[in-house]
Amino acid sequence: MTAVGEKPFAVPDAEVTPIAEAEPKQKRLALVASKGGLDEVYPVLIMASTAAALGWDVGIFCTFYGLDMVNTKRMDNLKVSPIGNAAAPPPLKGSEMGVPNIFGMLPGMTSVATKMMKSWIKESNIPDIEEMREICLDSGVQFYACATTMGLMNITQDDVMPEASCLGAAAFLDYAAEADLALFV
Repeated sequence: MTAVGEKPFAVPDAEVTPIAEAEPKQKRLALVASKGGLDEVYPVLIMASTAAALGWDVGIFCTFYGLDMVNTKRMDNLKVSPIGNAAAPPPLKGSEMGVPNIFGMLPGMTSVATKMMKSWIKESNIPDIEEMREICLDSGVQFYACATTMGLMNITQDDVMPEASCLGAAAFLDYAAEADLALFV
């Protein structure tokens, strides 16, 4: 029984330690890159570099043509395909009239579309693809080359940039299962 004015269960002169707050869990972004065109790789690198800049853990699983992003034989020669790209912007900025898809089949149009995209990138002061990849690497973004696709496309570990790890789909699924956000691009 407690006396009047006395608090029950009080320990006199005891030091009270506050409960420590749990460290916030680092957010994670898991990206699956399945496309290898210049205009298809950029969104992956933009998302990855942005998430890394925000302090997120980021992994990019490069599969099928997305392997071109980390394939040293192809990574510096990504192109823009003008064929079948209904959302492609018109060739002249400010023009609302696009180029009919049939013109994309003409010889040299892939080179023209690629040069146009690269000029827009340069004019916009956006880092080129090599710089974007370096920004990602410097920010801790992990690149993973799909082991199954490497076998399918006869790509060896020697063909893959040294900063990229070879990884199976099951291992990446384990990584992605812990992600706050997973995107297939």
